[in-house]
Amino acid sequence: MEQLLIVLLLVVFLQTRIMNLKNAVMCLMVQSTIIAGACLMVGMEGNAGWHSFVPTILTIVFKVCVIPYALFSVIKKLTNEQEIDSGINVNYSTAAAAFFVVLSYLLIDKMLPGMGSRDILASSMVLIMTGLTLIVMRSRAIMQIIGLITVENGIYLFGMAITEGLPMIIELGIFLDVLIAVVILVILTKRLNLSFMTTDTNVLRKLKG
Repeated sequence: MEQLLIVLLLVVFLQTRIMNLKNAVMCLMVQSTIIAGACLMVGMEGNAGWHSFVPTILTIVFKVCVIPYALFSVIKKLTNEQEIDSGINVNYSTAAAAFFVVLSYLLIDKMLPGMGSRDILASSMVLIMTGLTLIVMRSRAIMQIIGLITVENGIYLFGMAITEGLPMIIELGIFLDVLIAVVILVILTKRLNLSFMTTDTNVLRKLKG
């Protein structure tokens, strides 16, 4: 599990550096695959039986296949596949991710001392805070959707670590909510591209009266 979490953190750091939208979606696919593997391992360690395979399968189907496919379909229609961002913001994002790693471990040690799943909880908090950073600091709608999925991955991993397996109805509800949210965001992104010929959300400021 430790090696898997190390790879997950490396992927998170890589996300803060990527400017190309296709590469960012591929990075999200890798992140979601790691989350699926971590959920499977947590479920098996908790003796959840066949129930441990359900969140793994749902994660692979929706977050590794369906959602990336929808994002790729939007990116294909863009004339510019690069994130409109400065190198300074990228460096700030990476520095923030490094700070979040330290902060997460400090918070876990302070709030949940002696917790057996310390590394998993800290990694999930890094995912949540880094995802929020991507949403705030990136201007492309695609990157903000990736940030949203990253936040959801962190929340889901946190819940799995605390409960050692969520009830089936809650898992299905979570995936349904995420899928509906992403579908709506993809539709809005397509409309944004059709109306303004870009997915840069900064153009929405023009709508202010």
